[in-house]
Amino acid sequence: MSDHPARYWHPIDGGRIQCDLCPRDCRLHEGQRGACFVRQMVDGKMVLTTYGRSSGFCIDPIEKKPLNHFYPGSSVFSFGTAGCNLACKFCQNWDISKSRDMDRLMDAASPDDIARVAASHGCRSVAFTYNDPVIFAEYAMDTADACHAHGLATVAVTAGYISPAARRDFYAVMDAANVDLKGFTEDFYVRQTGAHLTPVLDTLLYLHHETQVWVEITTLLIPGLNDSDEEITALSNWIATELGPDVPLHFTAFHPDYKLDQTPPTPPATLSKARRIARDAGLHYVYTGNVHDPEGGTTYCPDCGQPVIERDWYAILAYRLDAQGTCTACGHRLAGRFGEFRGAFGPRRVPVHIHVQ
Repeated sequence: MSDHPARYWHPIDGGRIQCDLCPRDCRLHEGQRGACFVRQMVDGKMVLTTYGRSSGFCIDPIEKKPLNHFYPGSSVFSFGTAGCNLACKFCQNWDISKSRDMDRLMDAASPDDIARVAASHGCRSVAFTYNDPVIFAEYAMDTADACHAHGLATVAVTAGYISPAARRDFYAVMDAANVDLKGFTEDFYVRQTGAHLTPVLDTLLYLHHETQVWVEITTLLIPGLNDSDEEITALSNWIATELGPDVPLHFTAFHPDYKLDQTPPTPPATLSKARRIARDAGLHYVYTGNVHDPEGGTTYCPDCGQPVIERDWYAILAYRLDAQGTCTACGHRLAGRFGEFRGAFGPRRVPVHIHVQ
């Protein structure tokens, strides 16, 4: 496994090909790689160079993705590859997403290997994460099919930067997604990510209105760049108006890294204020992350206001929902995907090595 025939491309003039996977529309000569570095023109065709190769496998709590309304307390089998189709100066996983060293992808596994091992460890789902699964779409989609055959759900942790045709195929096999809405101005996207805002908003609109995928949104707040009251208000109002009040929103804290290693970390007060702004905009489920904030990690019933899932970091301290996600205090059914709660996986992170059969 490695070079694998890729989809989403077409030939253009001059003996080149154009990648149609994401809005970058990379145009490649023979041997050249796209901006993501993992899609390459070989013998006149597009190949995915990281198919079947991972930067590592781990079992995490689902809340770490973060997904707070998708089978809370369950364990998720997580993996990624290398490369990325964005160029975020603040990347928190830059050693993986910016990697051009394919030798770091030491763990080889077929889609069925992954599904088999995840099921054997009692995981409820498999997450494509650490780097953006859009760029290894063929591997992710094949693995998603294998997961469904083993009774596992699938999760995409993504920036949502994908073209419409690929988007339909990709999300047709995903059960949940956490989409990074990295900011809410075109200027921020261009300057800090090398991408554009509108395609991400289009992905969110598509997911919410045209699919059954469970969606949560994460915004990393970076001091001085995307954390103004005005921008947070605009972002929150857009979600409330275009997606509705039941889409969970996670505000997470930035820590100095990669090209923004001189930018200070996000003060906890900034996250708390952002949470208040979003709740005032009408959003029912707003969370804080990467800081110790039990209130900001707890799920409250939007009808009676009682805490129904109390969290401290990734630990669940109290759970007051039935198997359908109904508040045991007032009978209101919360938005999300729920099941019988049999205790939480907890804050553990368990590395796994796959023995290829």
